[in-house]
Amino acid sequence: MRKVILAMEMSLDGFIEGPNGEMDWLIGKEEDWKEMFKDLESVDTYLLGRKMYPGYAAYWRSALTNESSPKDELRYAKLADKSQHIVFSKTLTTVEWKNTRIATDPLAEINQLKKQPGKDMVIWGGAELAATFINLGLVDRYRITLNPTILGGGKPMFNNIAQRRKLKLLESRPMKSGATILWYEDTK
Repeated sequence: MRKVILAMEMSLDGFIEGPNGEMDWLIGKEEDWKEMFKDLESVDTYLLGRKMYPGYAAYWRSALTNESSPKDELRYAKLADKSQHIVFSKTLTTVEWKNTRIATDPLAEINQLKKQPGKDMVIWGGAELAATFINLGLVDRYRITLNPTILGGGKPMFNNIAQRRKLKLLESRPMKSGATILWYEDTK
């Protein structure tokens, strides 16, 4: 059965962005891209929230036509351009990127998708969408990239979680950059 993977980058003190929304602390080295591409081999559907979608789509669509895009960003943009995207929103009415559609009911949508053939699905963000999926029991695996940075404040990764979740460590992958990729499975 297809799995839902929550993939997020987090500071050592548990934030996904700094106090002013900054993300300049993310490492983004070649090794990080290599590991991400390896992990995306098992994924064919990207899940996004309404707040993240506009900036995400604009950035990666422009990377496709920008001659100065770094090679790893261009590679991801090409992968994203041919992959299915589902944007979860009750207010958004249109999406511009091909292979993208809107869904309003995460529980019904994911339960239906899990029954269909295909690869795994990855949640790219943000924190509110992650909390919704966690609270509905829809996250099967967590891919957390723990960055060696203490931000001292910002947007917490695990905010508004309604109940305790017991996780099992599947893999810990330290990288030369100092970041560590942690894979957990929800034991439900």
